[in-house]
Amino acid sequence: MSLTLYAHPFSSYCQKVLIAIYENATPFTYRAFGPEDPAAAEEWAALWPLKRMPLLVDEGRTVLESSVIIEYLDLRHPGPVKLMPEDADAALETRTLDRFFDNYVMTPMQKIVVDHLRPSDSRDPYGVQQAHELLDTAYGWLDAKLAGRAWAIGDAFSLADCAAAPSLFYADWVHEIPAGFPTLKTYRARLLGRPSVARCVDEARFFRKHFPPGAPDRD
Repeated sequence: MSLTLYAHPFSSYCQKVLIAIYENATPFTYRAFGPEDPAAAEEWAALWPLKRMPLLVDEGRTVLESSVIIEYLDLRHPGPVKLMPEDADAALETRTLDRFFDNYVMTPMQKIVVDHLRPSDSRDPYGVQQAHELLDTAYGWLDAKLAGRAWAIGDAFSLADCAAAPSLFYADWVHEIPAGFPTLKTYRARLLGRPSVARCVDEARFFRKHFPPGAPDRD
């Protein structure tokens, strides 16, 4: 099989790529890090010394970064679900929202999570406060932006939704979307009902006990 993905099922950025793969039922070899495949991590580190997940290999070609991987799949291994619009303006909006979810939802969420892993005398309470504030601002912007839309850019599921699903899934765990943002809450629920997203959530369910802040008893 030509495509090999090095990933972990509980990683938000890995889920982002897995959603794209599952959307189109793209054949691939899943090298999931864990005791079942002890060689995967060693091979991954040799391929990418920065050791960032996920990593895609296609017939010897290494593809880095989740957004680039999804665009690569859309270009080189297309399926029935077109994740990047052909219209240039729509493609720009797709990339903009993809970056928004990664930078302004995923990043502050990870700041909060990682702080729980730091020694108690090395915590960053001010940085965590800023992360919570950024999530509040991002939630408000998204609630307005998504009004009247089924998916991030309109009626079609896209790269932006692949980014939105894991970022909103985990962000809501550490900083719950307020009731005052019903559009965003409904969008998150719609994402979780998408079969590709639900599959990622189920595959990662075993690892919830390792979520540093503690996973809520929902979703």
